[in-house]
Amino acid sequence: MQVPLEITFRGIPHSDAVETRIREKAGKLEQFCDHIISCRVAVEAEHHHQHQGNLYHVRIDLAVPNKHLVVSREHHDKQAHEDVYVALRDAFDALKRQLEEYVRIQRGEVKNHQAPQAI
Repeated sequence: MQVPLEITFRGIPHSDAVETRIREKAGKLEQFCDHIISCRVAVEAEHHHQHQGNLYHVRIDLAVPNKHLVVSREHHDKQAHEDVYVALRDAFDALKRQLEEYVRIQRGEVKNHQAPQAI
């Protein structure tokens, strides 16, 4: 990465364990693409006064040449995101899929479908 990884915690105290997990997952992204310019990760907790615990929202902004990839894992549709590690896993998995697609396109491995020719 050309710019150091940026990690932000909102609504929750800083956690060395969560930061370590984020750094591990961000490091693995470089296995798929060695042209990563920057990566920003924001972990946010929304406090609810119901019977459930905090719900976590993870946003990852990744810059690569000629492209900006963004993953935002909303909590409202997944109860599993009551666990910050599950929210991180899902967000990084989605980003990995986007990054793999970007690399395939850059390598020319994606087929371009030609429009049917008029006769």
